[in-house]
Amino acid sequence: MAYSTDGFFDSYGGKYVAEVLRRPLDELEEAFKFYMKDKEFLDELDTIRRDYIGRETPLYFAPTATKLLGGAQIYIKLEGLANTGAHKINNAIGQCLLAKRMGKKRIIAETGAGQHGLATAAACAKLGLECIIYMGEIDVKRQQPNVATMEMYGAKVHAVKSGSRTLKDAVNEAMRDWAANVDTTHYVLGSALGPAPFPDIVREFQSVIGYEVERQCKERGIEIGAMVACVGGGSNSIGFFSPFIDKAEPRLIGAEAGGIGPGIGENASRMTGNASREGIVQGYKSRFLLDEDGQALPTRSISAGLDYMGIGPQLAALGEKGRIEFTSVLDKEAIEAIQFFAKNEGILFAMESAHAGAAAMKIAKELPKDKAVIINMSGRGDKDLFITSPVFRKAEWIEFLKAEIERLESGKEIHSSKIM
Repeated sequence: MAYSTDGFFDSYGGKYVAEVLRRPLDELEEAFKFYMKDKEFLDELDTIRRDYIGRETPLYFAPTATKLLGGAQIYIKLEGLANTGAHKINNAIGQCLLAKRMGKKRIIAETGAGQHGLATAAACAKLGLECIIYMGEIDVKRQQPNVATMEMYGAKVHAVKSGSRTLKDAVNEAMRDWAANVDTTHYVLGSALGPAPFPDIVREFQSVIGYEVERQCKERGIEIGAMVACVGGGSNSIGFFSPFIDKAEPRLIGAEAGGIGPGIGENASRMTGNASREGIVQGYKSRFLLDEDGQALPTRSISAGLDYMGIGPQLAALGEKGRIEFTSVLDKEAIEAIQFFAKNEGILFAMESAHAGAAAMKIAKELPKDKAVIINMSGRGDKDLFITSPVFRKAEWIEFLKAEIERLESGKEIHSSKIM
């Protein structure tokens, strides 16, 4: 997959940052291009991918789903089986290893659903680096299991209380930190967006997913009709699609967060609907949900990882060209997809990945039986327990939480001193 041209994908991308960040971005780009050709670095990365991440991840044929849906064969790329439970570890390990080679000792990152923060915290623990995570206060509250795990890995989690208190505000705070500490710190941006060279860096570290799929399909004689991935900022999708972007086939389909409807503030759909516009936000040019004055519009999604106002510049360019098709998936459709694949295949999709599953359930019926629809299950659903349980079994969940609160307030909680 070719790199961007001077940081741009057609008219999207760029490096719209304050002067204080231009030098570290230029240094990062130079180091990235050097080490991606350095055999010692690549060998170490491959070893970590194999022994720590658990690559390659399986490409699973879903026989029951295929039979029930009719049409194309359903295959699922099980990124949820990677260490830390999602695709985010691919980029986190790559960037942290790069930062260590550059002599950086302190790592900062932003996170939405918490999975990128968790992966970065794990990568820092593995490589012996200090880790600071910025996370919107709202996301901290709805993703407590991931917050707890980040802290278990030794990271410090800062709840961002400004703005909408979600992912975009976490990005802003991380950028401010980086600007103030560029000599000692590397910012591990979690998605294929932001100022150049981040879109190229993240795509390259995530492209391991797509190249594995390409090889696995060739080995097994699978004819791909369509590939489907969820799209927030775009790291899992652009990596998944990467080997196929410059080819005419297969169909590449991105599933955005349709939330609860098409109205302003009801979704996070940038490439579908009519609410987005071209803009320059957080250091790059792309499609964003903005008002006429260029201010961020409110977004909504049941999945914290898709609840973002912008989209990666390469995805925006490919969408406008028509190489990637975008569709919008409602919250309720994502929930139905979680139930469908859990019940029929024993696979628990993350809420984000379930958007791809829901889109694939529709697309499979459009394709012949000798073709395959490959779903990128970018993460597993353990982290969403506090979101899905109130949906699937509300009464029992309320009873459980009440009992837990009573137990904690009674002083019967398990103290760390008793289990060390």
